Parts: sequence; structure tokens; C-alpha cells
Amino acid sequence: MLYLLLVIFIVAIILGPAYWVKQTLAQYSRPDDRYPGTGAELARTLLDDANLQSVRVEVTEQGDHYDPLAKVVRLSPDKFHGKSLTAITVAAHEVGHALQDRDGYWPLRMRTRLVEMAAPAEKLGAAILMIAPIMTAITRAPSAGALMFLGGLLTMGTAAVVHLVTLPMEWHASFRRAMPILEQGGYLLPGDEWHARKILRAAAWTYVSASLMSLVNVARWWAILRR
Repeated sequence: MLYLLLVIFIVAIILGPAYWVKQTLAQYSRPDDRYPGTGAELARTLLDDANLQSVRVEVTEQGDHYDPLAKVVRLSPDKFHGKSLTAITVAAHEVGHALQDRDGYWPLRMRTRLVEMAAPAEKLGAAILMIAPIMTAITRAPSAGALMFLGGLLTMGTAAVVHLVTLPMEWHASFRRAMPILEQGGYLLPGDEWHARKILRAAAWTYVSASLMSLVNVARWWAILRR
């Protein structure tokens, strides 16, 4: 019974943040015409006001993010075209990262370097995952299972570590950048401030929740190894 409770607790810790982030963003995505402008239009306005005309705003299917190498704010279709509270708040959050980049905010630079360093490890892990089943079939050796676990750890665990260590950067983009801009610029409707803060907390935790979900996949490879 104690073991079952422990498993439930661990699962709740891992899956809980992802569920909360998803539900929070969805909650304020309706109505989708609450504001006069779209998330993309607000992002463009904020970037221009900050003299960042060179930073582009694009639609993407890869999730909302700011690319410091390409100098692009990328928004998912519902944020790019939407006029909901979620759309404009998330757009402001991503612009917050662009402002961090402009000002040389060191945690953003650190994360960029970590991502660059992690990329080779993830590619190596993917290659190991492709080779490991063949090695298992040929050798039927326990070491092949260890190889699979190593591949899973490299591909998914590396990304998890990168995102977990950069939570302060996300928090800074939400509450030191986006929220003051939204409040001082009068971009929020009366009464929306508290709800915007809730969305910004969710935006800050997006990568962390994704990282925790990655740990579930790492655990799967560990289970395979133990068989």
C-alpha cells in the first residue's frame, strides 16, 4: 500500500504541472475575441516600442517560444491569430524573452549555450536508440539494455535538465518583463490583471512541465532495462 501511494505521489508530481499548465492556458483561450488585437499584433507592437524592429513574429506548430539565434518570436496558431487573454499574455511573455536578449540577460545566454551543448548529446542518444534494438537482437546481451537506457537518458534527460535549470529565466520573462508591460501599457482590460498573472505563471512553467514529462520516458527506458 505504501509503495502504491508513493507511485501515485510521484506520478502526481510529474503529470500535475503539465495538466495545470494546459488547463490554465485553455481556460483563458475563450472567448477568442476578448481583445481588439491578436497576439501577433501585440507582439509586433511591443517589439517596435522596444526598438526591436529586426525581431520577426512568426506562426509555428512547434509551441510558443523566442528563438535568440534567429531573433524570432514564434507563436502557435491560436496565440498568433487569437484575441483571447491567453493569446495576448503569452505573446507578451515571449516578447519578454526578446527583451532579455536585447539586454544581455545572462540566464538566457546560459540557456542558449546549454541548448547548443545538449544538441549533440540528443543526436547521439537518438542514434543509440536506433542501434540498440539491433544490438539486442544480435547479441541478446544485458549490455544492450543498458545501451538503450543510455540512449533514452541522453535524448530525453538532457532536455529535461536544460529546461529545469532555466526556470528563473522564464519567471523573469513573465513577471519582470511581460506583466509590467501589460499593466503600464494599459493593454489589459479591467479585472484581467490577476488572471494574466495566472497565465504568466503557467507560461513560465511550460518548459518545466515538458521536462518532467520527459522524465516519464526516461523511466520507460529504465523499465525496459530492468526486464
